Amino acid sequence: MFRCRGALARALRPPPPRGRAQAGTLLQRWNVPPDLQLSRQVQTGVPGEKGSNKFFAFIVGLTTLGAGAYVYKTLKDNKERFTSRVSSITRPQDDESSAAGAHVKVPSHVPFLLIGGGTAAFAAARSIRARDPGARVLIVSEDPALPYMRPPLSKELWFSDDPNVTETLRFKQWNGKERSIYFQPPSFYVPVQDLPSVENGGVAVLCGKKVVHMDVRGNTVKLSDGTQITYDKCLIATGGTPRNLPAIERAGKDVQKRLTLFRKIEDFRNLEKISREVRSITIIGGGFLGSELACALGRRARTRGLEVIQLFPENGNMGKVLPEYLSNWTTEKVRREGVNVLPNAVVKSVSVSGNRLVIQLKDGRKVETDHIVAAVGLEPNVELAKSAGLEVDSDFGGFRVNAELQARSNIWVAGDAACFYDIKLGRRRVEHHDHAVVSGRLAGENMTGAAKPYWHQSMFWSDLGPNVGYEAIGLVDSSLPTVGVFAKATAKDTPKSATEQSGTGIRSESETEAEASEVHISQSSSPTPQVPKQGEDYGKGVIFYLRDKVVVGIVLWNIFNRMPIARKIIKDGEEHEDLNEVAKLFNIHED
Repeated sequence: MFRCRGALARALRPPPPRGRAQAGTLLQRWNVPPDLQLSRQVQTGVPGEKGSNKFFAFIVGLTTLGAGAYVYKTLKDNKERFTSRVSSITRPQDDESSAAGAHVKVPSHVPFLLIGGGTAAFAAARSIRARDPGARVLIVSEDPALPYMRPPLSKELWFSDDPNVTETLRFKQWNGKERSIYFQPPSFYVPVQDLPSVENGGVAVLCGKKVVHMDVRGNTVKLSDGTQITYDKCLIATGGTPRNLPAIERAGKDVQKRLTLFRKIEDFRNLEKISREVRSITIIGGGFLGSELACALGRRARTRGLEVIQLFPENGNMGKVLPEYLSNWTTEKVRREGVNVLPNAVVKSVSVSGNRLVIQLKDGRKVETDHIVAAVGLEPNVELAKSAGLEVDSDFGGFRVNAELQARSNIWVAGDAACFYDIKLGRRRVEHHDHAVVSGRLAGENMTGAAKPYWHQSMFWSDLGPNVGYEAIGLVDSSLPTVGVFAKATAKDTPKSATEQSGTGIRSESETEAEASEVHISQSSSPTPQVPKQGEDYGKGVIFYLRDKVVVGIVLWNIFNRMPIARKIIKDGEEHEDLNEVAKLFNIHED
């Protein structure tokens, strides 16, 4: 401020006084033409006479005009300098959003281009830099935020006691340690405009921009604002978009205004705010996301008087994943969290009546509520397939890739949008955090010449609060035959205890790519765990999913840090005569 005032004072200050000039001095400073000088010498009249006065007036007028022009130019120059200085001082500094994409000079060429700003893209960027420390990596993300992890959006963030959690996006893990949902702070990234010139390369993130066209032959992409970028190697990690129900899509704008398709940070912020303002929220969907959100909001039902309803077409929560008996138990667990669970509920229509939403079910039941959360799956983002000429799998969706996650010689795909071939389980598409981490990492390695196949069996997990959780791997489909082996749980058999032991909240961070070297199955003198009888609690256990008598999927129920064993069993692909003995490998009989 003081500098601004000083500049303004200098700009408005008149030029320094020149003193009173004598006629001779004035003529010396002004290059008088020879004919005028001769006139002055001829006309030697007395002062005050007509000829002398005219000449003197002419000289004075000319001098005044020159002095005025000088003052005007000085003031103008000072004003321009002052305006420029004020502008430089008062210009707002780049915040995260402006650094993320607005008014940024985008490089015309990058060696490594990553399309999408989620977990898979970040894992790939880190992998590229690990193998090539000087690599220059540009992430183009439609999301306005820097790369972050999604699982806490439906888990730990809802259990935070911090009233500002929607702004800080920091949370306490089940083990009590605090962390942010962002993978890295802004200082980790290189400014986009500096990426071509910064020493030793780096990772830059161009947020709020979407790649709308891809020229595979020309190695060029076009952004939504018309910007074009050429690349040497490219990763497509575009993720997916939450599905909506046809009945809701037909309902009109009044219903759409009261709908949340939960996926991003803003969805968490909006739903958290809504949960404080309305009397009733209905969650449609009984899968991972729907059940986690139901439990999270159910806890608020007891303290704030919020009605939480969950409805889905299956017989119980997680009905497509868990065997029926365990799905029914999970449903009762969700109900105990304060949720009104309505199974076997198929939505026929949604309308507005008065100030409330009315959900009409196909069996004639009606549900009145104030807000709807649709958690009915994910649609992979494959819009680039058309312009790029890439193949989309007709059965599973997503870009079809080979065992090295390649769609073309210099194009790779990772995360939710990748449909890959599993050498043990066939072609698959997986929508889980651990798969995004591992596939992104492998794609990054292969983009730097590793040429490694994707053999890893990714795991996933879900927590129904800090006391009940499970981890799963392989094909976990309730339509497959299953064998469950259970035992009584102890205080150590909870997600909270598991994170205390491992030191991580995102459990796949400790499990990723680990695999037991050997698995020995032998007779043991320890008691054989059995399936609980009707009415008994499913404390902890192992559920094996079979195809042609071979284990193709495993769910570890309240058993943690044993995923390497499960991964090894699936990779071996052997038949087992007694799965009770296999279950003992997980030490479920230990107290």
